[in-house]
Amino acid sequence: MSEKVQPAQCDSTIFKSTDKNPSNILPEKLTLDSALQFECHPGVSCFTACCHNIKIILTPYDILVLRKRLKLAAHEFITQYTEPTFLEKTDMPGVQLKLAGEKNGCPFVTPDGCTVYEDRPTACRYYPIGMADFHEGGTDDAAEDKFFFIVKEDHCKGHLEPKQWTIGEWRADQGVDQRDEMNKEWLRLVMRRKSFGHQASLSDAAKRMFFMASTDLDTFRKFIFESSFLETYEVDEATIEEIREDDIKLMEFSFQYLANTLFGAGAMTIREEKLQKKVAEIKERQDNALKDAEREYLELKAERDQMVQERGGN
Repeated sequence: MSEKVQPAQCDSTIFKSTDKNPSNILPEKLTLDSALQFECHPGVSCFTACCHNIKIILTPYDILVLRKRLKLAAHEFITQYTEPTFLEKTDMPGVQLKLAGEKNGCPFVTPDGCTVYEDRPTACRYYPIGMADFHEGGTDDAAEDKFFFIVKEDHCKGHLEPKQWTIGEWRADQGVDQRDEMNKEWLRLVMRRKSFGHQASLSDAAKRMFFMASTDLDTFRKFIFESSFLETYEVDEATIEEIREDDIKLMEFSFQYLANTLFGAGAMTIREEKLQKKVAEIKERQDNALKDAEREYLELKAERDQMVQERGGN
């Protein structure tokens, strides 16, 4: 069963952009049981065409999986294979694949197909099925409104192939469910930021922190263990041991930290002694400001009194 949907509602995936024309989105809300006729393979005339002239946003999990496959440190992968971008009409910094060659293609694609297929980015797994999940843009307890839609571009001949699926079968075949699970908290951060609109902007420090924690886990781990982080935040020993060695756990922890520092969400707690110290510092600054203001007032008053006396003397 399907329901008509306006194209404007389908601004729902931040991963991939080939054409901003909303007519490429078929105007139906679909479910996991909806039918799909589609297949992509080397025999299709447009094979790898969708891997060129495209913007592919990489999620933190995409970066983690790809750099491990390529045996690169996070900063090496980011420098060699990506370029900076902003995420989904926000001021949150992220990365997209750096296109290469005369045909402006994905750096991992060849005429024979994808060289990292088993570890390909989330965007590549979704196509041609998009998902809208309006829960991500609201509060944590908002009712979930999730549906799927088909992207059908003129250049793609995969829709002419006879292979029949349900959308659920297609997603399972492409490994999308695991990616959704790994990406959901990061997506929630982006959509939460987007929901604020332009009336508030992230500070430069917040942007740098978001970029580090969501793209460079090596540096984020150093930040945790080589700065005063663990002296500032209460983190249980089990979590500390997990994030010391396990990159997935560290990535999940980074989402908690960003939700807390950027939006005041989540359950991270500042140590009481640090909190009291910060309160004392703020109070001291306020007291000093009051003292400065009082001193300035007395100086001005003294100058005024002197001027009055001098005028009286004349």
